[in-house]
Amino acid sequence: MTADRTTPLFDRDTALRHAATALARRFHTCVSAETVHAALHNTYAQLESATKIHTHLPLLTIRRTTEHLSTICETKATPMTTKPEVLFVCVHNAGRSQMAAALLDHLADGRVTVRSAGSAPASAVNPAVVEALAEIGLDVSKEFPKKLSDEAVRASDVVITMGCGDACPVYPGKRYLNWELDDPAGQGIDAVRVIRDDIHARVRQLLAELDTSNT
Repeated sequence: MTADRTTPLFDRDTALRHAATALARRFHTCVSAETVHAALHNTYAQLESATKIHTHLPLLTIRRTTEHLSTICETKATPMTTKPEVLFVCVHNAGRSQMAAALLDHLADGRVTVRSAGSAPASAVNPAVVEALAEIGLDVSKEFPKKLSDEAVRASDVVITMGCGDACPVYPGKRYLNWELDDPAGQGIDAVRVIRDDIHARVRQLLAELDTSNT
């Protein structure tokens, strides 16, 4: 007899119901309870269709929905500073965009708001990417792939794509860049290190440009 690999319906519904209540309370100043409920269930449906193992889907759903609602609220808020906001986008948000976001966040040291997302997010960050970043002192073991949203693009000043084609919406007033980078998916640690170092150099150049434009 094989084990059931899906999340029991009762556990799923209970977890999502409790999450909806908590998130509605947390984000009540900028979104309605109906928006929270819809976001949770839409995110769960997207994740359910993308993976065969559903054990941790409620937890992953809550994490992704929290990120999504945070972005919506940040977009609606009145800007209090001139701190630039950068969004890195690749297909799965499991490799290139995760490395770029971690590197920029580290190098900027609070001077830049950094996000990353994917047009078709994977279920987890590439382990080789986690290892390659750990080698230079950056811990992304608790990060997770996030779904690209219009809100994330609207909240950003600079949007950098990495092989996601036309999936990223275009809005006036944003700076769009496309970085041609090898995909670390399926590659060994040696190849991932090369990609990491390429991204590192590009991020340093980007940060220098951002610092210059904000002085």
